[in-house]
This record gives sequence, C-alpha cells and structure tokens, in this order.
Amino acid sequence: MSAGRGGGAAAEECRCGSGTGAATCCFLRDYGRDFRMGSFDWDLITGLMTMDEGALAVFDMRPEEYDDHPVTLGSRVTPDESRRLDTLVTHALKDGSDHYGAYFRVRLRSGDPRWTHTQGLIQRDGTGRPRRIVGIVRDASEEVTEHAARLGLDEGRRKRTSVVEGTTAALAHARTVQDVIDLLNDSHGLEHFGATSLVVGLLESGRIHLVAEGPDGAFVPGTRFTRVDEAYPMSEVIRTLRPRFIESPQDFADSYPILWPHISGLGITSAAYLPLIAQARPIGALGLLYSDKSGFSADERNLLVALGSSIAQSLQRAMLYEQEHDLAEGLQQAMLPRRIPEVPGAQIAVRYRAARLGRDIGGDWYDVIPLPGGRVGAVIGDVQGHDTHAAAVMGQLRIVLRAYAAEGHTPATVMARASVFLHELDTDRFATCTYAEADLTTGVVQVVRAGHVEPLLQDTDGGSRRLAVEGGLPLGLSAEFARLDYPVTTVELDPGQTLLLYTDGLVEAPGSDLDEGMRWLSSLVRRGPRDLQHLADHLCEVVDERGGEDDVAILLLRRQGAYFPRSGGRLQQHVGQGDPEALSSARHMIRAAVRAWGAGERSDEIELVADELMTNALMHTDGGAIVTLRTLAGPDRRLRVEVEDRSSALPRRREAGESGVSGRGLLLVDRLSDVWGVEPRGGGKCVWCEFIVNPVYIDRT
Repeated sequence: MSAGRGGGAAAEECRCGSGTGAATCCFLRDYGRDFRMGSFDWDLITGLMTMDEGALAVFDMRPEEYDDHPVTLGSRVTPDESRRLDTLVTHALKDGSDHYGAYFRVRLRSGDPRWTHTQGLIQRDGTGRPRRIVGIVRDASEEVTEHAARLGLDEGRRKRTSVVEGTTAALAHARTVQDVIDLLNDSHGLEHFGATSLVVGLLESGRIHLVAEGPDGAFVPGTRFTRVDEAYPMSEVIRTLRPRFIESPQDFADSYPILWPHISGLGITSAAYLPLIAQARPIGALGLLYSDKSGFSADERNLLVALGSSIAQSLQRAMLYEQEHDLAEGLQQAMLPRRIPEVPGAQIAVRYRAARLGRDIGGDWYDVIPLPGGRVGAVIGDVQGHDTHAAAVMGQLRIVLRAYAAEGHTPATVMARASVFLHELDTDRFATCTYAEADLTTGVVQVVRAGHVEPLLQDTDGGSRRLAVEGGLPLGLSAEFARLDYPVTTVELDPGQTLLLYTDGLVEAPGSDLDEGMRWLSSLVRRGPRDLQHLADHLCEVVDERGGEDDVAILLLRRQGAYFPRSGGRLQQHVGQGDPEALSSARHMIRAAVRAWGAGERSDEIELVADELMTNALMHTDGGAIVTLRTLAGPDRRLRVEVEDRSSALPRRREAGESGVSGRGLLLVDRLSDVWGVEPRGGGKCVWCEFIVNPVYIDRT
C-alpha cells in the first residue's frame, strides 16, 4: 500500500456517482459483501430510500425485490420492530438530533431471525428541517449473541423485552378501550409471551365489567359483571393490588374452585393475572392464559408486571377519552335542533356525523328557521376547534342567528350581527357560516357566506354544480377587523332543484385540496340516490368509508314545485344607496316573484313600476329604501308593490323635460298600475301601487 497510490485513488471520484472517493466507495462495497454491511440514502422529501447491495443482503433481499420504498422492507421487519424503529427515528427527527442508532431484528427468507444494527446521520436545512438520512445497516448477530452471553440473557428474554417495548409504543396511539384490546390481540404479544388468550375486566361502580373474555367458549355465564369480594382471580388481584401467577391446572383448581370447572376443558395449564393500576388506584385487571406452560421465572414475572403497568396507563387514557367524548357528544346533541320543522313547499334533510379523532366533538351545526310569508332560513356553520368549548359556543351562536333571522333582518344583517355577538363573547374562537333565506313561493334564495365552503346546487336531472357565492370574513373576525359588509348572492331555485349546504369535513381529505374535494362531492351527488333522505345517508356513509378526520354537518333543501301560501306571498329586501349589487338583487327578486306568482302578461309592467319607485327613492332621498312585494287576497287577486324610504317629502308629478330623461316616473306609475298612493310611515313614507293579476268573475244569475 503506497501513499501515492492511496492519494490518487482518494482524489478520483467513483463512477457510481456517490460523491465519495473511488477507493473509499469500493472498500465499502467490498466490505459490505464480506461482512454483510451496506449503506442507505433516505430522501425525507420524496420518501424514497435507496439501498446498496450490501444493505439488501443484510435484509436477505434481492435487488429486484426492492423498489426504493421503505414499506417494501415490511416483509423482513416484524410489525413490533417496525413500530419501535419508527418511534426511534421520529423522536430523533423531532428533538433536533443529528444521528441515531438501534439494534433490531429482521426475518430472513427462511423464517429465521437475524439481529442487525443501523446508524443514521440526519441532514437538515438552514431552518433545522430534516431533509435526508444517510446511514449504514449491518449484520449484528454475533455481537448480540456475545453480549447476551456476557449479561446472562437468553433469547427468550430479549424477545419478551422487545414485545413489551413494542406494545408500549403501539399503545400510545390507542384512543378507546376497544382500541387497546384489539391492539393486544393483534400485536403478536400473546404469541411471543406464549399466551393463548387474554381476559380484561374494568372496575366500574364497585363491580368488575368483563370487556375481553378470552378464547371462544371461555365465557362463564354470570361473570360479565362480578363483585370485587367474589372468589375469582380478577377480584383477588384488584383487592390485594398484587399479581397472581397460577402455575399449574391443580393450582387453578385449588385456588378458584368456582371458576375452574367452567374452564377446565379449555386446556389452560397456567395463567397470570395482573392488577391494572393507574395513578395509585386500580382500574381493572388483566389475565393472560397459557396452554403449554407451567411456572413463571422471576424475569418473566417482572416483564409481565411492566406490561400490566403500560396497559393500565393506556386504558386509563382511553377511559378518560371516552368519558369526555360522551360528555361532549351529549352537549353537541343538546345544542343541535331536536327536530326539523315542516316547511310547506320544501323537502329538508339534515345529518350530523361526529369525527373519531381528537375529542370527537366540534362546533359544526345546522338549523332550519321558519320565517313569515312562506320563507325559510337554512343555516350551516362550523365553530373553530374540537372540544366542549367549541360545542358550547356553537349553541350560543345558533340561538343568536335564529333570533336575528326571526326578527326579520336581511341575510347580510343577520350575519353581521352574529359576527359582532361572537366577537364580544368571551372566547377566542371564530366560526364559518352560510345563511340562505329561501322564498318557496318564488324560488328566490338569498345566500350570505362568512368564510364557509361554497354550497352546491343539484339540478332536477341529478347533476350538480358549485354555486359561486361571494363571501366575507368568518364570524368574529369580520367584527374584529371592522369588515361587516357581507355581500348577498341571489339565485333562483326551480321546482325539483336542491340546495346543498355542508361543512368542510365533507370535502376535505388528507392529501387533496378543496377543489378536488368539491369535484369529488359533485360527482358523488350526481351518482347518488335521488331521494333526499337517502342522499343524505349516502353522503355520510361515503365519508365514513374515506375515514374523515373532521365533523360533518349536512343540510339539503329541495323545492317541491310552486307553493302559494293561503295568506298570500310576501318578499322584502333592503336596497342601500350607492349599492348597485343590492339594486340588482332586488330587481332579480321582483322578476322571479311576479312570474312565480302568476302575474302573466302584467309581469313586465310590475317590474317597470317597481324599478321606477326604487330608483326614485334612491335618487331623491338621503338613505336607502325597503322594497316589499306581496299578494293580496280578495274578490280580485292583486299584487302590491311598496317602496319605503326615510324622507317625509311627498312625491310630486313633474312634466318631462325636453330631453325626456326625467319627470316621467309618477306618470308611468299612474298609467300602468290600477291604483297607487302614498302613506306616511313615522320618519318617512311609503309609496305603493297595486295590480290586478287574476280577476275573479262571479256568476250572479
């Protein structure tokens, strides 16, 4: 080995493109072949991990069997070891470490285990975010065997220790009691410990509730609930707070003569019953049943006690989680409407689906508000957060919105006042909301959106499209930033069409953006059932299948053809000065109403007169105007237009000027309407006119 030759090789970069010197690269390659060691390069951005031949040999994999995806190694790494490694690497990435190392076992092609060791170097960018891991993996069978021999450890202890560690790591992700039980049954822990099954009992109101009953046929009638003072092994360990190791069938029969005759035919040779203790008090008991084992070593007993402690902590978390969920769910249900009112001229379906993450309960809500004149208010909203506080704020906000709508305020005013209320409430939460006020006689729907997802409109043929509804800031935020002007979007709902309001949990999914979710929903509605109730059920079922991580509230409103209330229809809208959108919306409302109410050939006349009265009020007064359109019952069916303003000055007829641009307003009103007049209204006046739209002829012969 000459110095010159070594320097030259180091200066020359290897053709493999690794960036290392040729001599170093080839040495590692040859070393990996001889000593079963290899390297890997894990790109954390793409998730791909390249491995050289030496590393693949450690895993007993051929190059063509590996596709650069770490999940492919799952056929060689046991689930317990995989969870332990994932936890180790995750902690290293999060706590700022620049390296990690660990021993773990792989399963060879033959099924035999092999101890291996890995070391990784974590590379981060300027912000500290991990970008890449470069490391080695090697066969560590001999050194682990020697180390075990020096410490006097046998292979069985190492396996059991790994099971306890892996089970503990997996239990950290369990949320419910059933999650804990399923994990214990599915994590192969029983298999590694040699146990055939387990039983679990939880302490509830002084009684032991059996929640996992062991192998098929093991359930003993009358033991679903037992007392702590009864002669059963679970009762004993809870009373004494000490584990009970039953080392033989005879020991079982002598110690528990009431229980043994019922299970003697199951082939149980020994058992370990452990008290589940959390925060210095018992919460239940765990029993491990064995069919090919007698006696327990001191090492086995210590490991089982450690396992019981870990399970107890997880069960306590799960029980507290379920208690809080039940409380929050009860609060949520109490805050939602108990029933949906019957609305003449409409079909309505509502659904609420709670998420199964976090504390499960959020601030999603819906509401249906009957309004005068055959109108109905439909509300969908979502308060920020997933806890009991979000549900409480939701309840208050729902009541406030209902009150403001029932008072007769315009949709924009309802939303603005609700925002002010939330801002002044003692909370840091905000809420998104959509409020739609529909007149079932005309099909006119006025929609206001506060930071919420846009609604969908389903056509009579089943197709659906996204409604472009201009929106404002979420409730609470608009008041904080003094931006309380909520634009109103007016749409016409034809008979058979359906308005779909929903919260974002319906369209949001991990890995996809909102536009993709909206397209998915449109397709889902198009292919879904036509019956409204079945469609609502279908939407919730599909969300469950997708594994939605958020609450979902749904409100579907379908117009059922022309509806004429007995007392006559009535529409009202405020038009502000300098607000062309409000003027356009009012014109749209009038046009839809006169046609829906059967004005026939007089529709154009009514629209022209109403537009003239609104324009006069806006041009010749110092404030906005309120336009009201109603039908009047009587010998002749009449349609009445009222325009109210805040000026007490009465209108007067003027001669049209030479240009003919002005002076014709009241002349048109007089010529086109059947009767008109002016009424004082407190601080202002009301100009009105009536049109006979459906004369009634009475045969007096």
